[in-house]
Amino acid sequence: MTRNLFDLNGRVVLAAGANSGIGLGFLMGCARQGADVVVWGRRADRNEEALEKLQAAGAGKVHHECVDVADERAVIEAFESTVDTMGRVDCLFANAGFSQKAPSFPDMTSEMWHSLLNVNLHGAFYTLREASRHMRSRAENGDPGGSIVVCGSLSMFYGLPGMEHYAGAKGALGAMVKGMAVELGQYDIRVNMIAPGFIMTEMTGQSDQAQKIIEHFSSITPLGRPGNPEDIEGPAAYLASDASRFHTGDILVVDGGRIVKGG
Repeated sequence: MTRNLFDLNGRVVLAAGANSGIGLGFLMGCARQGADVVVWGRRADRNEEALEKLQAAGAGKVHHECVDVADERAVIEAFESTVDTMGRVDCLFANAGFSQKAPSFPDMTSEMWHSLLNVNLHGAFYTLREASRHMRSRAENGDPGGSIVVCGSLSMFYGLPGMEHYAGAKGALGAMVKGMAVELGQYDIRVNMIAPGFIMTEMTGQSDQAQKIIEHFSSITPLGRPGNPEDIEGPAAYLASDASRFHTGDILVVDGGRIVKGG
């Protein structure tokens, strides 16, 4: 039987920071194509809730790990445990992180700077390194291939006051994606980034302020609305599957046209 181009049956997809929001949206897109999925998050109860949703969406085997990606040893042990349980990892989505705004750059404290980079940049580095080690090892043993995806941000392209630490982390990851794509291509490992626009999650809330934010982003987005985690599902299935087998070193912007509108 011919394999569907987006078919992920038998593929293992791991996402860090995936018990809600964009990370869960990425895994949902893969689950709908039959992938085995792994959730990394800091709260076991939220991880279990995410697994239930993923199973309902069509995931095969499911697994979760409680891990703080800012802890290097925890990442190493979680990746080892994931491989022991699932047998392999075919696709990684490095998504764990948080957003934080300082009053201004001169008022940004060292604590704010380091606490954000510890998760958004250093935690991503630990996660990406373990995935690349695993995929390279598989390739050297005759099983090449893999897809590594990093979550970026439009802050890489715009100047956002008080967000220099967040944008700096995302910009650094964007540069890393290009280097990794060149270095790991010999093992048939693809490395790309998704740069989403404003995505509504449960953290957006229902307050009057939240509604004003939604209205603002709707007004500056050509498609006339903010994004939802479901909008990440299609790009996820594409990047995790053979459909993207010749696509690497790229930043895939998923923003409803925001970046091309400008202003």
